[in-house]
Amino acid sequence: MIWNLLKMGCLALYVLALAGMAGWLPPAWAITFGRIAGALLLIHALELLFVMRHVRRYQGPLAVSVGLTLLFGLLHWKPLADAKT
Repeated sequence: MIWNLLKMGCLALYVLALAGMAGWLPPAWAITFGRIAGALLLIHALELLFVMRHVRRYQGPLAVSVGLTLLFGLLHWKPLADAKT
């Protein structure tokens, strides 16, 4: 349950960053949300380098798992790492 709430928080941040890029938010908010979302994506990209073995455990295509890791990071790969093989 908490994982889903955290995922929704990530998605909300990305939506707010996109709204800022579209000009739908005040400039100060747009810059703030854009920087936070950019930092989060960068952190998740770096994280991907270290947890690729867990990302490969996803039942679907590897590209989808990489995309989900870029969006959600730990929230995507941690359940895969905890799953029994």
